[in-house]
Amino acid sequence: MPFPLHADTPPEGLDLKAYLKRRGIDPEASFERLAGLMRAEGLPYADRARTSQSRLAQELATWATREGVFALHDALFRAYFVDGRDLGDCDTLVALAESVGLSGQKARRVLVERTEQAAVDDDWQRVRALGITGVPTFVANGYGVVGAQPYEALEKLVQEAGGQRR
Repeated sequence: MPFPLHADTPPEGLDLKAYLKRRGIDPEASFERLAGLMRAEGLPYADRARTSQSRLAQELATWATREGVFALHDALFRAYFVDGRDLGDCDTLVALAESVGLSGQKARRVLVERTEQAAVDDDWQRVRALGITGVPTFVANGYGVVGAQPYEALEKLVQEAGGQRR
């Protein structure tokens, strides 16, 4: 479900180091921590200079999911965290949609006409109502954990939610 991580980011994005410093976060320490977490999970990651306004990417991903094309989520991840591409740019998003087999023409229509805007608004309202404040957040039967978690934390979440070991 889409989450408004930095909903206040302007359409042109922000310089990431300046943004983190304004929030009292040491950019280098933050980058190193994230890079370490990504390495530990075997995920690709590269430093990026800007943060993007991700609203349009969320709308496009919502549409792609409705179309049954889940590969767009991976393409968006790679584009942002590995390639440093701007996920607020319509042409970039259309190219990513095409790269996973979606119609570029339909993708552009979704972005220009904002056909998934209401669906993402509803999702944003739901995450606020659930008290979700970060990503990823894992929720099961009213229980939740926030942030990248080790397997054991997710296993405990499922157990607390009433899940049975198979």
